[in-house]
Amino acid sequence: MAEGQPYRLKRTVVLVGMMGSGKTAIGRALAAALDVPFLDSDAAIEEAAAATIAEIFARDGEKFFRKREAEVLRRLLSGPPGIVSTGGGAFLAEANRDAIAKMGVAVWLDADIEILWDRVRHKDTRPLLQTDDPKATLMKIYNERTPVYNLAGLKIGVKNHASIDQTMHMVRDKLASRPDILETR
Repeated sequence: MAEGQPYRLKRTVVLVGMMGSGKTAIGRALAAALDVPFLDSDAAIEEAAAATIAEIFARDGEKFFRKREAEVLRRLLSGPPGIVSTGGGAFLAEANRDAIAKMGVAVWLDADIEILWDRVRHKDTRPLLQTDDPKATLMKIYNERTPVYNLAGLKIGVKNHASIDQTMHMVRDKLASRPDILETR
């Protein structure tokens, strides 16, 4: 453990959940609190492709994107323990779930549909919501994905109006209850 650091992360924590659940914001805060690297799988894909996720979807399609996503996720998991934020669809692939379970732990940030809609409705960076009725699309995606997210090793209920810091503390406390993941002094 770093001098003065009350925690030692033993396994990579992979944040999973719907778009808008807070994976990136909570991931950054958690990584800072634990003094470990923060890695964003979508950002790593964009960097490798020199294109945005939306551009990759438009140019190459979702199947191509999901293949690259799986490759990047395995690369990120193979490094030292840290916090990884994934795209909302990454956890849907059984191979990705298996890799996460083997090399880290999945934490589902479970936000209800109204919280998600409030967070994503004004953004044009969500390729899956580029439809005539984005809220209906979001609800359909939510209903399809929730049973799969429920397979995550740990679950955190995202509360409406909770700050990033408050939610990060909930995640950290849940991880600290598992000494095989987060050791405390």
